[in-house]
This record gives sequence, structure tokens and C-alpha cells, in this order.
Amino acid sequence: MLKVAFICVHNSCRSQMAEALGRKFAGDVFESFSAGIKVKEEINQDAVRVIQQLHGIDMNATQYPKLLSELPDIDLVITMGCIVGCPHIPHRYQEDWGIEDPTGKGDDVFITTAYLIESKVKQLRQRILKNQLNLT
Repeated sequence: MLKVAFICVHNSCRSQMAEALGRKFAGDVFESFSAGIKVKEEINQDAVRVIQQLHGIDMNATQYPKLLSELPDIDLVITMGCIVGCPHIPHRYQEDWGIEDPTGKGDDVFITTAYLIESKVKQLRQRILKNQLNLT
């Protein structure tokens, strides 16, 4: 099974949401991981609350902030919106989703972000199933 890493700077919000939604909506096609180049002590609690409300997933119980060095060998790297110094880890395929960080914004922004990530995870699943990625 392919291993997908969702990467952002602090591994506390968007990448954590993507890991949780990847497990829920694409766990039959790829394994989801998340990591950052630095980590915060905990996952963004607004993200935790919104994902719990929308999808019944308790990210505090199933995930924690991780550094890139803690990832297994990865096939696909998805950066969540690299603004400064995108990290590099060995991979077979990479793309940037360009998702703005909702940290410090209202629930409406977190909900919009969660649904955008959900949509992108589902699209990624379909592209993998249809062999539409150039996995060299």
C-alpha cells in the first residue's frame, strides 16, 4: 500500500487534518501520515474540535505532532501550502495543495478548510486508483 505524507511547517493543523481524513476516506488505497519541520506541543485544538464535529474523529486520541525524521519511507508527499522552505524527504511523487492555514481564524474558516482537505483527499484517492499519478 502506498504511504502518503502530509507536510506543513508545525504539523499541528492542516497536515493533521489531512492525516485524519486520509485515514477515513482513503485508508483502503493509501496509508496516511503527517509531519513537520518543527512541531508544536499539541495539535491545534480548533482543528481537533472541527474534525470531531464533522467526522467523529478524535485526533488527540489517534495522532500527535511529528517531525519529518519520524516518518517511514514515503511514496507521495503532499505539502499543504509551502510558503517558506518546503521540506524535502525522499519520495516518488510530490504536489502542493496550497491550502491557507486557518490557525487563529473562526470556525467557518476551519470548516471550509476541513471540507477542502476532504475533497482533495478523495480526489487523490481517485487519481491513485486510476493510475493518474506519475509514480517513478
